[in-house]
Amino acid sequence: MTTVGFIGLGSQGAPMARRIVDSGYPLILWARRAQSVAPFRDTAAEIAASISDLAARAEHVGVCVVDDAGVREVCAELIAAMRPGTCIAVHSTVHPRTVVEIARQAAARGIAVVDAPVSGGGPAAASRTLTVMAGGDEKAIGTARKIFETFAGLIVRVGDVGAGQMAKLVNNALMAAHMAAAHHALAAGAALELDRAALCELVKASSGRSFGFEVYSRLPRPEAFGHGARLLAKDMRLLGKLLGEDRAFARVRDLAVPFLELAQGQGPAADTPGSNDTRNRA
Repeated sequence: MTTVGFIGLGSQGAPMARRIVDSGYPLILWARRAQSVAPFRDTAAEIAASISDLAARAEHVGVCVVDDAGVREVCAELIAAMRPGTCIAVHSTVHPRTVVEIARQAAARGIAVVDAPVSGGGPAAASRTLTVMAGGDEKAIGTARKIFETFAGLIVRVGDVGAGQMAKLVNNALMAAHMAAAHHALAAGAALELDRAALCELVKASSGRSFGFEVYSRLPRPEAFGHGARLLAKDMRLLGKLLGEDRAFARVRDLAVPFLELAQGQGPAADTPGSNDTRNRA
């Protein structure tokens, strides 16, 4: 079987890597911190001494680090050491230009790059139901598909390298907007003195439902979504760089950004559903 490398063992990457090794693929891991690889001690996964060590042995490497700078740093070391005919799959959410540049550098050494951000989070990875938004050469995606199927339920090619990132940014803008709409809807329910739990239950079974609403309905307060809000805010900024002052994006941004700021503790506390102050809730 294909020898797989994986770098980026965070809340999403770790369960993805776990599904790969549990499916029987030879897996090599690398992480800066020993505690990141500790949960894999009971598996057949090997721990590489360095990125170069991992790159020299792997035929396919998944990268799921946080940001553009991290992706560039990791991929530069991979490209320098991987063999021609191998593949790098970028599962991080970054600027499309970043993966296009990495793909160009990799192609010069005969290495394929698949732009493959994912949606669904750690729980979806654990249940093998992630969505992979794939951009790249059809043959390269076809080769990587079997590995992606170890953690994903839906794999869709949306275009060339970079297109996967574009699709992910649009998806995440919708997620942010849906959560913002849920925030204002539940604030309206509070102003009308509706029971919050009952309202959430019926919306989740009715035409107003969305994944964003379901996530928001589980939050004790918006600030509990602080980490997720920071990631969505980053993605909104990336999409803004791509679309500039496009009016359609501006409408999504104007709805979503105030909620993301609130969740990060930057917005007015009075805008929290359940507060006695009902100003600006509708």
